[in-house]
Amino acid sequence: MDFVDDTMVTFRNLGYVAKGCDRQQLDLYLPDDRNPARPLVVWLHGGAWWAGSKEECPAQVLVAHGYAVASVGYRLSHQAHFPAQLEDCKAAIRWLRAHAADYGIDPQRIGVWGESAGGHLAALLGTTGERREYDVGEHLDQSSEVQCVVDFFGPANFLLWGGPEYPPMESPDSGIYRLLGGPVSQHRESARLASPVYSVDRRSAPFLILHGAKDEVVPLHQSQELHAALTNAGVESRSEEHTSELQSQFRISYA
Repeated sequence: MDFVDDTMVTFRNLGYVAKGCDRQQLDLYLPDDRNPARPLVVWLHGGAWWAGSKEECPAQVLVAHGYAVASVGYRLSHQAHFPAQLEDCKAAIRWLRAHAADYGIDPQRIGVWGESAGGHLAALLGTTGERREYDVGEHLDQSSEVQCVVDFFGPANFLLWGGPEYPPMESPDSGIYRLLGGPVSQHRESARLASPVYSVDRRSAPFLILHGAKDEVVPLHQSQELHAALTNAGVESRSEEHTSELQSQFRISYA
């Protein structure tokens, strides 16, 4: 369904995978103007890879500043284990590029923004742009590369998590356990592939990383390690640590 308000045109539930499930859909928010080539921000929701929805999209505020915004759903861990979530996000980017002219999007200016689990997937998009093993399905003539990443407190290294004060990875209730289909100790290769720090190279996209200094869910050092890996590879990265209530405005329970 499409609708228009005073400032925004909205397209709901656009399927980006042929014959896909209802999670493989996106919502698109466009400024109500005549710009034929707007920069696009892709929003990826959090929720520990087993919850959350594209319906909640704080990135909508950017439409008033001339950006197109896409809020992307992806399969959750009870539907499929990693790398299904990354494959879906890449399929959405390719679909958006393939349909860029239809919606007035500049295919050369696509950034991605996510929080928590969504930040993790955004980071993987930013560090695997030129790798094709996760590109499956349609529009394979299109790139799934993104031009920049905003990562709000996303997990970055499943092999080096945190102390006992954090949600345990070996518990069946852990988001990481559910994402991988078992404990990290039994899925170490999948855990490595799912960790953005290990896919960083000089071709990675520029990053802005924000993390709460007192985060009790995702350890702060996850973002610190990712920032260090990016800068060591010569990639532009800015990292900010916050002690305010900023993070709590976005946090969806990770554990």
